[in-house]
Amino acid sequence: MIQPNIASLHMEAGKKAAVYIDTLLKPVGSLGRLEEVAIQLAEITGEPFPEVTPPGVIVFAADHGIAKEGVSAFPQEVTKQMVTNIVEGGAAINVFGRQIGASFRVVDVGVASEVLEEQVIHRKVRPGTASFLTEKAMTREEAEKAVSTGHEEASHLIESGVKCLIIGEVGIGNTTTSSAVLAVITGADPASIVGYGTGISSDQYTHKIEVIREAIDYHKPDSTDAIDILSKVGGLEIAAMAGAMIAAAEKRVPVLLDGFICTVAGCVAQLLSPQAADYMILSHQSVEPGHLTAIKHLDKDPLIQLKMRLGEGTGAAVAFPILQSAVNMVKEMATFESAGVSGKEE
Repeated sequence: MIQPNIASLHMEAGKKAAVYIDTLLKPVGSLGRLEEVAIQLAEITGEPFPEVTPPGVIVFAADHGIAKEGVSAFPQEVTKQMVTNIVEGGAAINVFGRQIGASFRVVDVGVASEVLEEQVIHRKVRPGTASFLTEKAMTREEAEKAVSTGHEEASHLIESGVKCLIIGEVGIGNTTTSSAVLAVITGADPASIVGYGTGISSDQYTHKIEVIREAIDYHKPDSTDAIDILSKVGGLEIAAMAGAMIAAAEKRVPVLLDGFICTVAGCVAQLLSPQAADYMILSHQSVEPGHLTAIKHLDKDPLIQLKMRLGEGTGAAVAFPILQSAVNMVKEMATFESAGVSGKEE
């Protein structure tokens, strides 16, 4: 199991960035959130003039035994089919990843069926979780291994030169798993978290809530123990995503959070290492109701709202140019002094 070693934010770099931004050729504060993002990136990276290019996208794929309980609109085999589509370049995350010039990896951390594509990184911990309605999703050892796997894969990607990490996921049933994990961490009623996921019916929606309530009541996960939560009601890709976030934080690389499932993984990462959340920037707010609960738990503010709910890392990839704009603002804008423009009279 990893032993997180995350440094505090570099506040001095943030202060230097803030002072410099106030000298740029514009009214103070007139670029709003872009200025805030630039300062946050300085604190994360330790550099007053930070870099976020090239970005890296890593997608973790895994299946969920809870899908057998009728909580999803799609059959479990769709997970493998989506992995195939991703490696062939036809998924939404491929489109948006290409658009921002991202390095790309897809990791099989727990797809139930055999994945044969050579382009996939094969790190299967087990072939899907068990149905956590009747048994533990996985063992503690498997949960720890999934976290470590995500940590290792993200570390490899970052070592290749990536300056910003986007983490996505593929896995039928994972909104149910994420809802259960979030309900345990926050103590929220599952009814306030659960959404319609990939498009379930009203009856399935009601059933989904009851399944989560029954599972939490049956397993009684320890809300202070991330591995206990993951092993009892978690998912392999959620564990791997949390590990990846910790790796990025350790290396002072910003994590651009995606939607509901990714943000829940962020809550798990924070539980594993509280300072991990300091290195996360929230890309967007999903229409999944539980996303707002996770956002409030992490005390984040979304950059955009486009009513997205796809996952895969798509919202983060779409929002990435905002980070690039913040960086370019600091690096390329003239100052009042360099432009020979008179400043505001006191």
